[in-house]
Amino acid sequence: MDLETLRLRLRAAGAGPTHERRILRLWSNALPMDSGKRRIEDFLPAGLRAELPAIEAELQGLARIASVHPGADGSERLLVALRDGQTVESVLLPREGLCISSQVGCAVGCRFCMTGRGGLERQLGSAEMVAQVATARARRPVKKVVFMGMGEPAHNLDAVLDAIALLGTAGGIGHKNLVFSTVGDPRVFERLPREHVKPALALSLHTTKPELREALLPRAPRMTPQALVEAADAYGRASGYPIQYQWTLLEGVNDGEDEIEGIVRLLSGRYGVLNMIPFNKVDGLDFRRPSWERAAGIARTLHQRGILTKLRQSAAQDVEGGCGQLRARSVIRMSVAPAAASTDRQALVAPPRMPAGTAGSAGMDGGGDAAPEGGDW
Repeated sequence: MDLETLRLRLRAAGAGPTHERRILRLWSNALPMDSGKRRIEDFLPAGLRAELPAIEAELQGLARIASVHPGADGSERLLVALRDGQTVESVLLPREGLCISSQVGCAVGCRFCMTGRGGLERQLGSAEMVAQVATARARRPVKKVVFMGMGEPAHNLDAVLDAIALLGTAGGIGHKNLVFSTVGDPRVFERLPREHVKPALALSLHTTKPELREALLPRAPRMTPQALVEAADAYGRASGYPIQYQWTLLEGVNDGEDEIEGIVRLLSGRYGVLNMIPFNKVDGLDFRRPSWERAAGIARTLHQRGILTKLRQSAAQDVEGGCGQLRARSVIRMSVAPAAASTDRQALVAPPRMPAGTAGSAGMDGGGDAAPEGGDW
């Protein structure tokens, strides 16, 4: 479902603009429909009141939590079931943040990314994105939403921007606390400046070398790192929100002295911050995670050379839940469940280990995690 379909449904039931805003506000904030100073009997038209239980049931059915995977850092990775049986992932982050998905799967095919290995299965509707927020808010407060989970938001641009528009108004989230993350797409730089709700922008950079970027992100738009940074910097200065440059650290791939020099050349004087996230290692991928000492040394060097750098830790690494992994394990469990039920019921108690070649690490922001958390360097 998209939000426009929901609005049409409300209007067909007799909702006026004020009624519509109230229902969308209460739903997106995970509040009961009878909340507020004015009694529902005195506020909503009789026809809308009659339809409201069915509408509520439909909204609740858009997304439900299939499983919860808490991390020692206070995060919670959520496997979210959609109405058609598909699943996506959301992550409740420390400090009242939430990472949500915009697609089932992803078409970009980043080499270090779990989600992209299976390709794109379908787009999420804007209402399904807001439903992830409402579902998470039923568990705990959410004051920041980042579109960094499964999928490439630029490939579902209209729906993502519709969800952002609602979250930044009825959803009560500050515009700078809505983060649109992308591998880089010219349409993003054209559309975002025209929106009423202008989100902060996170750009997945990962390397300063055009050829290496094409190899790591094979189906990303063919914009050079230089062109991407220039376009992002212009948006950051126009919106007033510093760009978050995302860099998944891959040992022996993009952690060398040549990349450090490239970062200094590329980001000096830019309005932004570099988030470095060590790769979240998982069986089945050839990439390796550099040591924390090496990662800290890179961040320290960049700081000394004038590049604001934050060394991030992936949320909930202790539950091996890089974006896409929970869904992959869920798919494997479903495929083996019939045999397990007849032979060994104990096999269903814990998720099976993924065979080599099926495991990855992150959504579109790569193996460090699509939703980095933790202290700054």
